[in-house]
Amino acid sequence: MKVLVILGHPDPGGSFNRAIAETACRTLEALGHEPVLRDLYAEKFDPVMPLGEEKLPIEELPAPVRNEIRLVREAGGFVFVHPNWWGTPPAILKGWIDRVFRAGFAYSFSPDGVISNFTDKAVQVFTTSNTPRDVELEVYHDPLENFWKTIVFGLVGSKTFGRRNFESVIMSSPDERAQWLAEAEALVKERFA
Repeated sequence: MKVLVILGHPDPGGSFNRAIAETACRTLEALGHEPVLRDLYAEKFDPVMPLGEEKLPIEELPAPVRNEIRLVREAGGFVFVHPNWWGTPPAILKGWIDRVFRAGFAYSFSPDGVISNFTDKAVQVFTTSNTPRDVELEVYHDPLENFWKTIVFGLVGSKTFGRRNFESVIMSSPDERAQWLAEAEALVKERFA
């Protein structure tokens, strides 16, 4: 199956986020899947939704957004990779969610409530941060877990969901990062076996 690997980090080659995304792509290929890397910064995805776009039918959306919707439609799953910036994904990734996971496509409304349209898709989220884990949990209450698991995929659905945060990247050693990449590989294997 096709799996979208969506990278939201501005460093084109040297970031740990890039290493995670590349590990995910290699692992998916080894499992027989077709990874489709979407490097949002390299592609210069415009995260700003113009006035009125949320009301347009899909066929009238700008070509780049229609292309992302097509890729999402074709995908059997997603791997998201991004840093924790102020408790949220970077704006480029949040804008991608706003413009692509739109009402009428990713979810819709009925008299009985919300209809989730991605219940057949597997999801693995990898995030990185410099905040120690105990502070992330006790002080900030892990806002990225809430964002991805409850807000995004609680609404649009998924057949399986997992998230792993790697921290503290700034204080980590090359050996620790190598262990984290091995863990990322194992999680992708588990999620997309």
